[in-house]
Amino acid sequence: MTGTDEEPPEWARERARELMEADDDAESGGESPESDDADGAVGDRAPDIPVDIVDEAERLTRLARRTDDDAAAGFYRERRDELVRGYDYVPRLRSDDDTLVLYPDEWMADGTVQLDRIETTERAVEVSLSGPGDADRFQEVAAYNDDVAAAVAEREADVHADTARTFAAFMSNHYVRPVDDATPDMRAEFREEYLVRNGWPSEEQLAIVDESLSVIETVAADVDGPDA
Repeated sequence: MTGTDEEPPEWARERARELMEADDDAESGGESPESDDADGAVGDRAPDIPVDIVDEAERLTRLARRTDDDAAAGFYRERRDELVRGYDYVPRLRSDDDTLVLYPDEWMADGTVQLDRIETTERAVEVSLSGPGDADRFQEVAAYNDDVAAAVAEREADVHADTARTFAAFMSNHYVRPVDDATPDMRAEFREEYLVRNGWPSEEQLAIVDESLSVIETVAADVDGPDA
């Protein structure tokens, strides 16, 4: 088994695969698993976590690695962990090749991977973190959101400008999305949680936050946005 942060070394994973292959051969009498799988169990061995959830787990991991703010990094990791936990998976980082690995929760005990519980390695999900990922996208989106906030400051009242700057930071750092691409749920999260906790808003800001969000969207229509 391995510690809570990293996957077993390659030699251990290879040994686990050999043991599983030997067990499969013994149980099937030398036949391939597909040949006697009348109930379709082979299909059940595919990862049980949607692709978009894996993508979001990767994005949050990259954000946590990039930020210099320990509290923000912890927030990103916590959101990632809760997200994949909802599908009975557990995230771990494999440092030897810089890979995010999502394990089925049933493979874990006391925070460690139990090699004897790995029935097939195909159920794990691996995502390399060595490539650029969304780092370039982050810079592009953040620059655009800052431009929108600056445009609001030039055209609108200070109260709208203050909210625009906070909303720009929220959308860039938490979702890597343009301010005018926020979903209703994102707006609600900003209005009810982020602004109150992190924006140091005035009473006037809080009273007209919905108006400010509408102003931001209107101004953004005149600002050149990032490529889709």
